Amino acid sequence: MRFADTDPLNRTRFPLDEWALVETEFQADDQGRTETLFAVGNGYLGLRGNIEEGRDGYAHGTFVNGFHETWPIRHAEEAFGFARVGQTIVNAPDAKIIRLYVDDEPLVITEAEILAYERRLDFRTGVLSRSIEWRTPAGKRVLITSRRMTSFVDRHLAVLDYEVELLDADAAVTITSHILNRQDGRDEYRSGVTEAPGAFDPRKAETFTERVLQPRVKRQHGDRYLLGYQTTNSGMALAVGAEHAIATDNQYTETGTIDDDLAKHTYRVQAKQGHPIRVTKLVSYHSARSVPARELGDRADRTLDRALEQGVAELFTQQRDWLDDYWTRSDVEVGGQPLLQQAIRWNLFQLAQASARTDGGGVAAKGVSGSGYGGHYFWDSEIYVMPFLTYTAPIVARNVMRFRQRMLPAARARALELNQQGALFPWRTINGLESSAYYAAGTAQYHIDADISYALMHYVQATGDEDFLARGAIDILVETARMWEDLGFWRHNADDVFHIHGVTGPDEYTTVVNDNLYTNVMARANLEDAASAVDQLQVRHPLEYHKLVERLGVTPAEVAGWRRAAAHMHIPFDAKLGVHPQDAAFLDKELWDLEQTPEQLRPLLLHYHPLVIYRFQVLKQADVVLALFLQGDRFTTEQKLADFEYYDPLTTGDSTLSAVVQSIMAAEVGYHELALRYFRSALFVDLADLHHNAADGVHVASTGGVWSALVFGFGGFRDHKGKYGFDPRLPDGWDELTFRITLHGARVRVTVQPETIRFALETGERVELAVRGTPVVVTADAEVSVPLDGQGPRILGRPTMRDVEGARRADGTLLTASVPTLSLDVDEGDATIALD
Repeated sequence: MRFADTDPLNRTRFPLDEWALVETEFQADDQGRTETLFAVGNGYLGLRGNIEEGRDGYAHGTFVNGFHETWPIRHAEEAFGFARVGQTIVNAPDAKIIRLYVDDEPLVITEAEILAYERRLDFRTGVLSRSIEWRTPAGKRVLITSRRMTSFVDRHLAVLDYEVELLDADAAVTITSHILNRQDGRDEYRSGVTEAPGAFDPRKAETFTERVLQPRVKRQHGDRYLLGYQTTNSGMALAVGAEHAIATDNQYTETGTIDDDLAKHTYRVQAKQGHPIRVTKLVSYHSARSVPARELGDRADRTLDRALEQGVAELFTQQRDWLDDYWTRSDVEVGGQPLLQQAIRWNLFQLAQASARTDGGGVAAKGVSGSGYGGHYFWDSEIYVMPFLTYTAPIVARNVMRFRQRMLPAARARALELNQQGALFPWRTINGLESSAYYAAGTAQYHIDADISYALMHYVQATGDEDFLARGAIDILVETARMWEDLGFWRHNADDVFHIHGVTGPDEYTTVVNDNLYTNVMARANLEDAASAVDQLQVRHPLEYHKLVERLGVTPAEVAGWRRAAAHMHIPFDAKLGVHPQDAAFLDKELWDLEQTPEQLRPLLLHYHPLVIYRFQVLKQADVVLALFLQGDRFTTEQKLADFEYYDPLTTGDSTLSAVVQSIMAAEVGYHELALRYFRSALFVDLADLHHNAADGVHVASTGGVWSALVFGFGGFRDHKGKYGFDPRLPDGWDELTFRITLHGARVRVTVQPETIRFALETGERVELAVRGTPVVVTADAEVSVPLDGQGPRILGRPTMRDVEGARRADGTLLTASVPTLSLDVDEGDATIALD
């Protein structure tokens, strides 16, 4: 695990500001990271934080949620049911580019003499701004300021402006504004400034060698340009339009050109000292699966017309108003910790940028900030992002669930292909088809069905939105329950037991196993929730129940079968060790001693063959420990402590999904210092590039997990089947922790202090809660303060491999294996690889 125990940011370069990320020095060698950190997006449209002048950079990215190309997956050895269609997000035509020439000398920031520099991503305004003072080769000083935003109000709109002022001399100034399709021949997404050529990393997106975007539309009218395209294989269409305006009292001329892959508007200005030139650029993107590019161009025109009518000032005002409301619902405040506060707000802002205007689309693993993981949707959104949305932005949460609901026909077809009843949702996808070529760590993760059902039920219970369930979302519960009952089997001996074999849990370092604990406990909940939902539908919405019966053929006997399978689900437990095995064979494997594994051999997936990893007790990410959190009411306090102590030393944290869960459970079982260390590592995973791949986009699941670590971990909030309770674990040195939870339309402000927890309703009339088992009723009349009993850390150290070894030795079984290391011998061109 990569811990961030001290402030990992260079505060000379990134000065502290609790409401912004500020950069005061440009550095060319980490442009990939800063392009991600300073990206702007709204869930539909994302603009990476490339410099405006658009010449240098790691990834000149503009991304539209769900806009993708497909390609045939070619397996070296074929088998029935393998994924056949790969999907990769497409780098859309780039409209961010605005280039500057002074006396025909271009501003190239990597080469220019920069006298002053500041870049600011403001979390309250949603605006990325930049200010540069440049001394030209002729010695003239030029001030360049710019602003950029993607609108949270109109998801198809971005606004950019670029202002130039000569400080000490007159000069000829040329400003060119571009829409550039970088995929005119092949994928030029990466320029490779920070990536070793040919470096293996399965977390990166695939690259294209042939043209992806086929020109369909190009038109220019005055200061407006429009380009339209259709993808070669997926058939999706996209249109991008840009409207330009200039404000200056200098004399100028303007010209424009357009071809299939480049639209350029040029201003030539006879600039006078002290007389600024401002160019404003309104940009609109529209995409669709089955609408021609020409019609999308018409839509882009309408978006631009509306923006012109409102005016740029009003667009920025609307953005601020939207974010004022967002922070009122979503902010988390940590008293006395300004360094953490800034990082917390950056993470929360990323959640808005990844999800706010998906409007029925999914939340990709990187949002719209980069092409990492190919732009795919995983279970990340349900388990890590949905809790934040459910309790702070229920409308967005509903849209995410609607996205999964629309995938149901494809999920039914996928289940049938795998010889299962019901529905099996794709492990990774954009268009609803399974896109994971490696089934062992992909398709075999059947638990995604239970993850989606878990998120759906928590949304319904927290909001009371039974209408959403009744109008069709209940089909998700029914079809996933059918899949589990069909996938599992009964072992008849002294007691009937229901088993699930041949699956992979969240830990991708252990694949295709029997009775994975996480899968079994989540499937049990899925079966129970489906049965309860059908019963409640019959009582509360009889008309919709009859429609369900007609639509899916649900019978009382089938529902009873789900209950029986859930009641008899096998939950593995080793009485000798006192822990829950991750799966039926996990405890029989050798132990991988992570403490003795060199850092240069991490993450393991980039340095060891999967078969090597699969032979050991070693985890990529929390598995059993995640089950302890999500299904916490099904485990005892003693079981949680024992399981955490066993699995924590075996967990690499090679996945960014892990630290937040380990933080939550460490806080619950008493490892308070460790909980804070895990939290800090999650908090800075992108800001400090702790996993060395922030250049490929924001780790959106981790940003959602940061909220969960604060609210569920240190705030101690739990929601088990609509019962809301708090058991806070405030870290040492924190004066207080304040956050908001929305339950059935009532927003309650929660403030945790070392000796008290306070509740106040900001909207709504009444909320029923519990604090460490004691019922609490919060009404609109007054704030409620509840004293805490001062429960402090029970344990000060951290679980180690020695603890795990001791447990195994006490059982009379396996000792820790030596850590595998790689050696390479080369003799006159012949290479031998040895695994020691």
